[in-house]
Amino acid sequence: MVNVEALSLFGTPNIGVYIFVNDNFSLIPSDAPEKLDHKIRENLQVDVYRLTIAGTRLLGILVAGNNNGILLPRIITDTELELLRKNVDLNLAVLEDVRETGIGNLVLVNNNGCVVSKVLPKQALGTIQDVLGVECIQMNIGDVPFVGSLAVATNRAVAVPPLATDEEISTIENVLKVKAGILTINRGKMFLKTGLVANVKGALVGEDTTGHELMQLQRILFA
Repeated sequence: MVNVEALSLFGTPNIGVYIFVNDNFSLIPSDAPEKLDHKIRENLQVDVYRLTIAGTRLLGILVAGNNNGILLPRIITDTELELLRKNVDLNLAVLEDVRETGIGNLVLVNNNGCVVSKVLPKQALGTIQDVLGVECIQMNIGDVPFVGSLAVATNRAVAVPPLATDEEISTIENVLKVKAGILTINRGKMFLKTGLVANVKGALVGEDTTGHELMQLQRILFA
């Protein structure tokens, strides 16, 4: 049975802005409550590491990655990067030449492929592909460039918002090589990443997510 649990973090249902997860580990803010460790270990079945990025809690916004590698913003400190290197044994890349720092909002990736926002410079694609070990394409979703915050991908499926067109959904499925389904979270919110973190083993969602949304989530990500 796959576990899906609703919760809040720092008084908000927007839990995804604070958490990064793949199939092997999760990164959470240094000052996150102890109960978050337990929820992640229980539902997502991964190890948990605590840190900050650029001195902030916003790990879900600032970090993107899959089971092969992690992309980090140029504002990460040397101390934070060294702590990350000690804890995780996979490819790490700081996108020094990318002005944008919300990498998690701009990259949608699993172990099969990667969709990158058109906001990111084309010269960054080579680094992204090398670190994540997958091919990338650039596109928007519904004319919105924040592909990483609009959708959530695992190695089993990808959840996309209602504003995604049929053509965009088809493209995303072809690139990530998994089936897509339309989802909202936290009572109709379309920026799925803000309130949803998931891997192949389970998911955590914001506490405002409705019963119907939870059923859709189960059907899309774990059927």
